[in-house]
Amino acid sequence: MPDPTTENTYPGERLGRPATGSGSVARFGRRIVALIIDYTAAGVIATAFFGYDQFALPAEAGLSMFSPLVVFAILQVLFIPTIGGSPGHRIVGLRLVLLGGGWAGLWRPIVRTLLLLVVIPALIWDADQRGLHDKAAGTILIRA
Repeated sequence: MPDPTTENTYPGERLGRPATGSGSVARFGRRIVALIIDYTAAGVIATAFFGYDQFALPAEAGLSMFSPLVVFAILQVLFIPTIGGSPGHRIVGLRLVLLGGGWAGLWRPIVRTLLLLVVIPALIWDADQRGLHDKAAGTILIRA
């Protein structure tokens, strides 16, 4: 494994990832587009099945105001182990793998998703553009 104390010239260099192309660390733009796709899909599904009303006051909406978030979490936990990423990840050409490569397994997507729902861990990145949610799960989001 490469020396973690060396200076990066590009994200993922310390981790032995290429600078560009397949296997390189996913960049911010693709991540945001994937997140928008996933959350939009979750909102549509939640609306169809739970009657989510985004304009209702919290007292009127009850638990249905959290339905898009729950559906989003289910999509993440279901699709990461089965197709290697969320639907949004796969549409924009990303894949979630273990840091050393390979299948993410079953428990890692759960840990990663729970931390993603908290939001803050996903906003704190290291020099390799891995959020705390990926670091805690031992995963990395790469270009497919």
